[in-house]
Amino acid sequence: MQFNRILKKIIRTGVGKSRYWMAIIGLGVAMLLILVALQVHTDFNELLHGSRNQNERADYLVVNKLITNDMMGKPEKTVFTPEEQKDFAAQPFVEAFGAITAAQFNVQMQADQLGFQTLAFFEAVPDTFLDVKSDEWKWREGDQMLPIVVPRDFVNMFNFGFALGNGIPQFSETSIKSLTPEVIISNGMQQGQFRGKIAGFSDRISTVLVPQSFMDWANARYGKGVAKLPSRVVIRVKDPSSIELKNYLEQHNYSTDSEKTKYNKIRGIVQTIVSVVGFFGGVLLMFALLVFSMFIQLVISSCRKEIRLLVTLGTAPKRLQRYLLGQLVPVYFVTGVIALIVVSAAQWWASGVLAKHGMFVAPYPGIMTIIATLGILALVYIVNLVTVRKEIQAHT
Repeated sequence: MQFNRILKKIIRTGVGKSRYWMAIIGLGVAMLLILVALQVHTDFNELLHGSRNQNERADYLVVNKLITNDMMGKPEKTVFTPEEQKDFAAQPFVEAFGAITAAQFNVQMQADQLGFQTLAFFEAVPDTFLDVKSDEWKWREGDQMLPIVVPRDFVNMFNFGFALGNGIPQFSETSIKSLTPEVIISNGMQQGQFRGKIAGFSDRISTVLVPQSFMDWANARYGKGVAKLPSRVVIRVKDPSSIELKNYLEQHNYSTDSEKTKYNKIRGIVQTIVSVVGFFGGVLLMFALLVFSMFIQLVISSCRKEIRLLVTLGTAPKRLQRYLLGQLVPVYFVTGVIALIVVSAAQWWASGVLAKHGMFVAPYPGIMTIIATLGILALVYIVNLVTVRKEIQAHT
C-alpha cells in the first residue's frame, strides 16, 4: 500500500527516527526502574515477614524504662504502672504482652561440680513467652527440685570466659543439664533450700528464669508480702522493625535490645532508596509518554498532505489509526517484555545469592511487578491511542 510506504519513510527519517528511539529507550529505562523498585519492595517485605525468614528470637522483646540521672535512687519511676501496661498491651503492633516478675528475696547458687558459688537473681515470665519446652518445667509447693532456665549466652560466657580464665573445664549443654546446683533463697532470718535442675537454655530472654508458680509462692513467703509492679515486660510483636514500635519506645522513653530492632534503620534506608528509584522511574515514564506523543504528532504532521489525499481517495481515518498503532504497539510491548525478563533474571540471581546466606525470596517476580508491567503497557497504549485519534482527526 502506497500509504504504508509513505509512513515508513517518514518514520525512518532524521528527526522522526531520533525521537522514536528516544521514546523507546526512555520507556524501557522507566519500566525497568519502576519494576525494580516494586520488586525490591516485595523482596524486602518477604525477608521481614515471610514464613521462611521468621526469626523467632526477634519477635519477642524485653522492654524496660531507660534509666536517667533523674531516676537514680527512685525505683518507683522505673516500674510500669497498670495504666502504662494497659496502654502498651493495646498497641496494634503488640500481639501478646506479659509482665516479668522479679524476685523479692536473695538467691545464692552453689555448683560443686563447676567449682563455684555465686549470688543470682531469679525472674519469671508467663509460660507462653518461654522458648524452652520441657516436661520438667513445673513446680508445686513442697517440691524440692526447682527447674531453672538460663540464657544460652550465660553458658557461652562461662565456657569461654570464666572457665578458661580460672582453669575450670568447659561444659557442654548436655553436661550442664545433668547438674543439680544447690539453690538457697533467703530474706532476713528466713531461708529455704532447693535442688536446682537446668531445664533448658533460652535464646529469647536473657535472665535466669524459674516457674511462675514458684516465684509467686517464694515472693509471698520470703518477700515483703506485697506484689510489686514489674520493672520489665516482654512483648511479642508482629514486626520488630516497624516504625510504629520504634516511635512508641522513643516517645515513652522505653528501652529494648537494639540488636532486635536494628532493621528499622535498614528498612528506612531501603524504603528511601525504593522511593527514589520509583520516583525517577515515574519521571522517565512521563518523559517517554511525552516523547511518544511528540513523535506521533511529528509523523502525522509531516505527512498531513498525504493523509488528506488518502482520505479523499476513500481511506477511512480509523484505518490510518490502526496502521499507526500497529507500528507502535509491538515495539513498546517488546520493550515491556524485555524489561520484565531483565527483572526476572535479576530476581532469580538475587534469590540464589540470598539463599546462601539463609535468607529466602521467591526466584520469580512478584504479582505486583507483573501487574505493574501490564499497567504501564496499558497506559502507554491509551496515551498513544488518544494521541493518534486526536492528530488524525485534526489533519483530516
